[in-house]
Amino acid sequence: MIQHSYHLIFPLLASLLFACGLLFLKRATTAGTNPWTVSLIANWWAAILFSGFWLTADGPLPIGALWQPALVGLFYISGQIGTFSAISHGDVSVAAPLFGIKVLLVAILATLLGGQVLPLAIWLAAALATLGIVLVQWTGTGKRRRVWYTILSVLGASVSFSVFDVLVQKFCTSETAVWSSGRFLPLMFWCVAVYSLVFLGGFQRDKFADPAVRRSLLIGGLLIALQAVCIVFALSVFGDAPRINVVYSMRGIWGVLLAWGAALIWGGSEADQTRKTMGLRLGGAMLITASVVIAILFG
Repeated sequence: MIQHSYHLIFPLLASLLFACGLLFLKRATTAGTNPWTVSLIANWWAAILFSGFWLTADGPLPIGALWQPALVGLFYISGQIGTFSAISHGDVSVAAPLFGIKVLLVAILATLLGGQVLPLAIWLAAALATLGIVLVQWTGTGKRRRVWYTILSVLGASVSFSVFDVLVQKFCTSETAVWSSGRFLPLMFWCVAVYSLVFLGGFQRDKFADPAVRRSLLIGGLLIALQAVCIVFALSVFGDAPRINVVYSMRGIWGVLLAWGAALIWGGSEADQTRKTMGLRLGGAMLITASVVIAILFG
């Protein structure tokens, strides 16, 4: 019910931060920056921000369960790679709404892995969000190979992040959980930072030396890290992964509107699209928004 939904402000804020972050990172990838460079910057930002959570908890570490944050970190980093690969080869106004498929995946995984019995409203919301994603994808233009690359990248990222969400909820909020969020989250993102060291081989120092590219990378990476703080904090403290992800799917509508506006001002592929195409993308994003309302009011 709505009186128990105040925690959904976190995924709502995260959805806006995500769309803004993608716009900055898209400008960096347009300049030739590869996904490995983008991932390294974003993941190290996340490790820095999540370190502050260590100060919010005390008590001994569950040494025998250290494999849990290490495992969850792998799913996070694989999701990041898929995300940045998608925006490197596709439009933000297409890629951002497509990530809403995670709504349906989380609903399924929460039932299969988390043992949750989801109300009909959540399934209806997930179905509407998925329909909106399909409508957005129908407007995809460009070379077929590029479109399919974007679809596969988004699908891979969505699967990884869906497993990530369910496991964070399971390891931090279930009855058998041995972790507090103040211990689990920093450890998990420190693991992500260590895993990201493998990207140093592909790190483009020449691109990072360019002031304009560096600014886009640092701002975009910071915004992506901040949205991760909002989402992961909500999952680790409140659980409620299915509804959190329905609200988070609003990043689709922000992605369409912000990408279109930014392209008209600074240029970009969205500026070359017809009003009908962008209208269809916006219509799909509106279906996703309707799913958010249903999840909050009736979920």
